[in-house]
Amino acid sequence: MAKTPSKKPTKSRKPKTPRFFKKYFTDPLHRSFRRSYREDYQRPFEAPGLLAHAVDSFKILFKNWRLFLPLILIIAIMNILLVGLMSEETYVTFQDSLDQTAQDIKAGELGTFARSGLLLISTITTGGLSQGMTESQQLSAIILFLITWLVTIYLVRQILAKNKVKLRDGLYNALAPFISTLIVAAVIFIEAIPAMIVIITYSAAVATDFLSTPFYALVYFIFAALMLLLSIYLISSSLIALIAVSAPGLYPLVAVNTAHDLLAGRRIKFILRVVYLFFVLVVVWVLIMLPLIALDLVLKQAWPAIQGIPFVSFEMLLLTCFSAVYATIYLYLFYRRLLDYDD
Repeated sequence: MAKTPSKKPTKSRKPKTPRFFKKYFTDPLHRSFRRSYREDYQRPFEAPGLLAHAVDSFKILFKNWRLFLPLILIIAIMNILLVGLMSEETYVTFQDSLDQTAQDIKAGELGTFARSGLLLISTITTGGLSQGMTESQQLSAIILFLITWLVTIYLVRQILAKNKVKLRDGLYNALAPFISTLIVAAVIFIEAIPAMIVIITYSAAVATDFLSTPFYALVYFIFAALMLLLSIYLISSSLIALIAVSAPGLYPLVAVNTAHDLLAGRRIKFILRVVYLFFVLVVVWVLIMLPLIALDLVLKQAWPAIQGIPFVSFEMLLLTCFSAVYATIYLYLFYRRLLDYDD
């Protein structure tokens, strides 16, 4: 009599949890809209002080000036060809308006450095290097900034790895993740929409005298503060993602998630360093541009024949390219310290 084969007991299969939810609910890091404890969002991180960080960035920049100076000059020349400089007529208009204002002051004329400071503020706040840029010029400026960003990161990465690197290596090899960088930049643009809403609504509120009522002004201030905080919170991690995406083979959204995890519990420290970066750049601009503008005023008063030469516009362009390179080095050093820190 043939034996019937015994059936193996079937195991009950549990439904698999999607990877996203598994990570979201089991990750020890703090997540939005999920209960977390104090130890979840407090992560230790030791780094040099603000001044030491800024000085280290200057050391890398000046120690390797043979790499970065040609890069600054190349970007400046490309900017002149594709974007343009601020016209000398605009600069002369600022100067004439300041002279007219000085005549209206009872105490007499403004000092040379006072006029230089006002000219510097006027040229920066009204558009800086190029007035009335077209859409193609704005796109060219964005592309040039991303090229500067990627090439600088590539060069600094090789310098910190103690590899011999040339500028042409950076120009040839650093632009591989350009499309991924554009996608992360698009994410930053989306995250900046709350801040743009504040700018648009503020213009409308001023035009309609909406802020003249104290209660409405208080409500709008709370609304604007919350929207700006939201943009700052979102953009802070995307700035780190803009550095992380330059690594070979890293996808944009993976870089955004990785940067969010790196900054979890450390976001305030990063924002403070970004604010300090702006402070350092302001000091650099004041120390360099004020004497140059004062010298330009003195020379053009002594020799009227050089009135049409845009010395100040070209100097501002070079300093802008320098600031872009320095800011990239500054942020990349913080990113590397996040990666190298063992918590």
